[in-house]
Amino acid sequence: MSAPHAVILAGGKGTRLRPFTITLPKPLVPIGDESSVLEIVIRQLAHQGFGSATLAIGHFGELIEAYVGDGSKWGMAIDYAREDEPLGTMGPVVQVADRLPEHFLVLNGDTLTEMDYAGMLADHAASGAPITVATARREARIEFGVLDVEEGRVTGFREKPAIPYTVAIGAYALSRSTLQAYPAGTALGFDQLMRDLIAAGDAPRSHDFDGFWLDIGRPEDYDRANVEFAEIRARLLPQG
Repeated sequence: MSAPHAVILAGGKGTRLRPFTITLPKPLVPIGDESSVLEIVIRQLAHQGFGSATLAIGHFGELIEAYVGDGSKWGMAIDYAREDEPLGTMGPVVQVADRLPEHFLVLNGDTLTEMDYAGMLADHAASGAPITVATARREARIEFGVLDVEEGRVTGFREKPAIPYTVAIGAYALSRSTLQAYPAGTALGFDQLMRDLIAAGDAPRSHDFDGFWLDIGRPEDYDRANVEFAEIRARLLPQG
């Protein structure tokens, strides 16, 4: 069996993370004065046995290509998919689908997590699902008393309840056949792909994850990543 392959989405403009992204693409912002978030992701993939990856690049793509090169310094073979205009989350994957294996991983290039990517991909391949979405559980705390009202009467009351919800955390395992209906070069968002699959009765699969993950898309989250990096480094970059 060949080594697994990943597609890393690194083409966004990072507008929420300004001013850090005025001169750098978001995946190259430094974490912990040691490396970029993109390098951390690549090193994790290499550690978990991934042999190759495709970087989907657009904004400041030449800087990413100069930084990463062919991936040999991390023991990986890396190639590129270039966007002349934004294609959404899944559009860049469709663009290179003909050179991808049947089962592969798709990752946001700005997310830090200790997830077992190889395990998730293996579970997906065995499941028969069209796509497996890494998910985490969160809750939103309502800062008011919440009333249940029926026909003008209060039938229930909860004081500042916590409402649970599930989020996608930026890691997906896909099968190439899932994308065959979409023409290359057209925009395709993750949201549209999910709606299309659900409407077709081909339900996506959830891969629940309860470990560390952090999207560095906002300045406050980027600051948190740098503050906590010394503590979480060993979990993100295991040795051996």
